[in-house]
Amino acid sequence: MTNQHLFSRPMRRATVALAAGLALAAGLAVAQPMHHDAGDIIGGHLFARARADLNLNTSQQQMFDNAVAAAKSARQQGRANLQAVHSLLTAELAKPTPDLASVAAAADTARQQNQALRQSVRSQWLALYATLSPDQVNVVKTVLQNHLSRMQSFRQQMTQ
Repeated sequence: MTNQHLFSRPMRRATVALAAGLALAAGLAVAQPMHHDAGDIIGGHLFARARADLNLNTSQQQMFDNAVAAAKSARQQGRANLQAVHSLLTAELAKPTPDLASVAAAADTARQQNQALRQSVRSQWLALYATLSPDQVNVVKTVLQNHLSRMQSFRQQMTQ
């Protein structure tokens, strides 16, 4: 029996459809916005909530502004990285035989680049945190505790 007869035409179509579906699912997963993890919580959006209560000095205010600017830039670059993967996936799916390996490699590269961006921004927020007074640390701690409590309540509601 030749290789040509190993798969019937419907079986080949199903295999191609499955591969395309997997590639699409992988592309959609990669194209999702960055999720928030513990590093992101430490990383800044909660610092921003506490800004008014922190009473930052001039140096701290400059660090805060730089971290906010870096976070915005990283978010834009991260979205651009994911959009590039999405565009590559779209282009590959338009081909008779998509190169899924190239899409996977691009997705891995984008994920690594985005991780480096998050770590860079988080480092700036942690550098600011290191300059805070004990009273300022307590403000941040309270905001984090309140956030964790809200997250826990949300998880409980979702499991019910």
